[in-house]
Amino acid sequence: MTALRLAAVTTCRNDDFFLERWVDHYGKICGPDNLFPVLDGHDQSLPAEHQGRSVIRLPHTPLGRVPAMRRRARVMSRLADALFHYYDVVIVCDVDEFLVVDPHLGVELGTYLASRPRLPRTLSGLGLDVGQHLEEEEPLDAERPILEQRAYAHVSSRYTKPVVATAPVTWGSGMHRIKGRNFRIDPNLFVFHLGMADEALAHGKVGDRDRQKTGWGGHLKRRRRLFEIITGGEARDGDRYFPRARRWQSWVRPLYAPNKPGMIPGDPVIRIPQRFRGII
Repeated sequence: MTALRLAAVTTCRNDDFFLERWVDHYGKICGPDNLFPVLDGHDQSLPAEHQGRSVIRLPHTPLGRVPAMRRRARVMSRLADALFHYYDVVIVCDVDEFLVVDPHLGVELGTYLASRPRLPRTLSGLGLDVGQHLEEEEPLDAERPILEQRAYAHVSSRYTKPVVATAPVTWGSGMHRIKGRNFRIDPNLFVFHLGMADEALAHGKVGDRDRQKTGWGGHLKRRRRLFEIITGGEARDGDRYFPRARRWQSWVRPLYAPNKPGMIPGDPVIRIPQRFRGII
């Protein structure tokens, strides 16, 4: 079995908390020299452990939320395209999204992908939108792993993203789909979205002046409904629900975007299986 060369790409502005964790997580998967964070603005800083390694600094040029997301998708698509001259697999995701291979397999992501008989052009992990249960969980302790402190997630097609690419593709706005192509949900991959894993952290994002100026304030306020979903929902056993969620998202598509997974009705909430605790 030939080892695969893996790289990871993200963009970041005013999100040091998650950039530090992104560098740590994907550095273990790809190797720290194979990470390519794109910093939006020359006023942005890198985590100490990534100093001296690859980074792309772009001038901060504010745009409204929708055109900014489209521009970012184009930039990340072209960057990934270039990286395929050097790498077999490129992981492209937001700075608060963490791709995980199911721990029960006992293998690293690169080994798992290399073991597949044939890698498709893209792969999606099942999207789990992790939120704070306001009646059961304390604010995050930055010194401890996040999934050690959070036990619930909303099963969300919004984060069932094609984050793994094995050849040049063009991502759509928000990296939610590949233009002109179908998607495949891998049965052993998960994408944990942690951007709303803490109410206080989410409140800080809503108040961020750069986000307010570019129209992100309203979007983030709407996203805070996740706390209501997590706190008020009846949690299901994750392992029992995952196969059903994959079937639904694989076969049900939005009419306006047939190459994206459909949202499952009823805002299903699951308990994150114990084996994932502490890995992010």
